[in-house]
Amino acid sequence: MRFSLQLPVDRADPGREFHTPHGIAEMAAAIERAGFDACWVTDHPAPTAEWLSTGGHQTLDPFVALSFAAAATTTLRLHTNAYIPAYRSPFVSAKAAATLDVLSGGRLILGVAAGYLEGEFDALGVPFKGRGRLLDDAIRLMKLAWQGEEIREDGAGWTASGNVVLPAPVSKPHPPIWIGGNSRAAMRRAVALGDGWMPFPAPRRLAAAVGTEAIGGMDDLRRKLRDLAELSAAERRDRPLDINFQSFTHPHGKDRFDPRRFAEEVAELAEIGVTWMSVHLPAPSRAAFLDNVARFGDQALAVANGKKQ
Repeated sequence: MRFSLQLPVDRADPGREFHTPHGIAEMAAAIERAGFDACWVTDHPAPTAEWLSTGGHQTLDPFVALSFAAAATTTLRLHTNAYIPAYRSPFVSAKAAATLDVLSGGRLILGVAAGYLEGEFDALGVPFKGRGRLLDDAIRLMKLAWQGEEIREDGAGWTASGNVVLPAPVSKPHPPIWIGGNSRAAMRRAVALGDGWMPFPAPRRLAAAVGTEAIGGMDDLRRKLRDLAELSAAERRDRPLDINFQSFTHPHGKDRFDPRRFAEEVAELAEIGVTWMSVHLPAPSRAAFLDNVARFGDQALAVANGKKQ
């Protein structure tokens, strides 16, 4: 099992302590030092005030934030969880992703999703109802652009007449693309176009709020992974998918810290096919976050990796 920890740049309310070059560098270096394999950020360029008032969050631009993390680390993977390609031209996304992959020495994990915040789509001038098709097109076009050859195609609102996107990524054939979402459409997309699948714990109320399918416990996840295996077999996919999941026992925003229970859950998730776990740690202040990262690394990650305490 590998572990990706959220870089807490997802809100503006604590002031600038999370949003400075030194702050991001310090947090990313601490994440790497603690034994995490990656850090992750989200993508909300223009969320609605209504959504923010009910628990939503702001965030820095994902590629810019991760570039500062990359500059302060040497092995830490840089994980978008999740980037919404439909918000932007696929060529702009291809350029940004390739640039970060090149400058980091091939450390990008491009987690993408269709998106769910309709008001954000409206503000960005993107049709909400066509977001799945836009995501499929963006993945295909990014892969094509990353080959570094001339592109001659027409798409939704654009025409490429021999355009070239360089530099090409360091990662070959391209940065791994992980597909976010719990729906069967997301699973099919992961099988057909992706290198990984990023479902997440979602009780029925949360699932309804973001327009996805519920995954309320381990039994639900097992069923989903069986369905994913059947889809892979039906499509004759011969490459395994990475599976990135979050913790049921240590949920986002909750200051629960039971290393042995976490280790038991990690072992159970690994047994059913999960290869990565995304983790969120409380960050009431930058100093508190740094303490939580070190403590989690020394205790929870050490136990999960089989080291004696």
